[in-house]
Amino acid sequence: MKFATLPNGTLDGRLVVVSKDLTKAVDATVIAPNLLSVVQNWQEKAADLQALYDLLNAGKVEAAFDFEPSACLAPLPRSSQWLDGSAFINHGKLMEEAFNTKPIPDFDTIPVMYQGASDDFQGPTADILMPNEEDGIDFEGEFGVITGPVPMAATLDEAAQAICLLVQINDWSLRSFGPREMATGFGFIQAKPSSSFAPVAVTPDEMGDAWKNGRFNLHLNITWNGERFGEPHGSEMNFSFPELIAHAARTRKLNAGCIIGSGTVSNKSRDAGSACIAERRVIEKIDLGEIKTQYMRFGDSVRMQAKFDDGRDGPFGVIEQKIIANK
Repeated sequence: MKFATLPNGTLDGRLVVVSKDLTKAVDATVIAPNLLSVVQNWQEKAADLQALYDLLNAGKVEAAFDFEPSACLAPLPRSSQWLDGSAFINHGKLMEEAFNTKPIPDFDTIPVMYQGASDDFQGPTADILMPNEEDGIDFEGEFGVITGPVPMAATLDEAAQAICLLVQINDWSLRSFGPREMATGFGFIQAKPSSSFAPVAVTPDEMGDAWKNGRFNLHLNITWNGERFGEPHGSEMNFSFPELIAHAARTRKLNAGCIIGSGTVSNKSRDAGSACIAERRVIEKIDLGEIKTQYMRFGDSVRMQAKFDDGRDGPFGVIEQKIIANK
């Protein structure tokens, strides 16, 4: 199934079911008012939503309307928790060098994760307000999952079974604040503005063979101001999503609607490009001896779209956003 959220004056928006080809949608609030309600009541709602999805794809829903991704909010405009990992070890090692930080103990064997703000997620085409160009404005292309309830000390099987939906994320960063906040030993605050999401959240079956071993086997194609930036592949994720979920739930339960992020998608091959500017900058430093790429400026835009290995568009739609000064 595929879901999106349209604005209706409430904090959680209204639920719509989206057709497989992302061209049509139908209001689903007769089944559940919003997507948060769906994941909170998955066992009770899934069958009715599947029936509506099947009818929509068969062209048998009179109330269907044209799907406009630009009208969408984030699939979950707010959630119980937003927990972001750093599951691509290649990226993490490069960031250690970029910020000249001490190596993280057990980085290869224990997932790294921080808890971010979950009360103000941005839609796929919303202008992104930033306070200052000198803060090191950076995009970070990621994949993520939305869970149902997860018990404390969940097993990997329990963690896998808790995955309800898959999403595509741009986890914005302000790099100037990162080194100090990491050095404090506390979590990110100023370094992490509100994250953005592609318009559509999908059930894992919509991915076919591209959802394998708890990973997104997709390219994440990214352009910056219309120029190719990278298309790293999600298969190189060192920790699977069930492993990330189990890590997050080791000492506490997770409520339904928790979003777990992969961290920046990153590949060992330089040919794949990058999913964030900071990674490109440190690669330039390593390979060229100097940093050439600057961070984003007001008026810059970024576009992100997942792609299947055969070149077909991924199931999530497109994130396409512009940086605007917060005045």
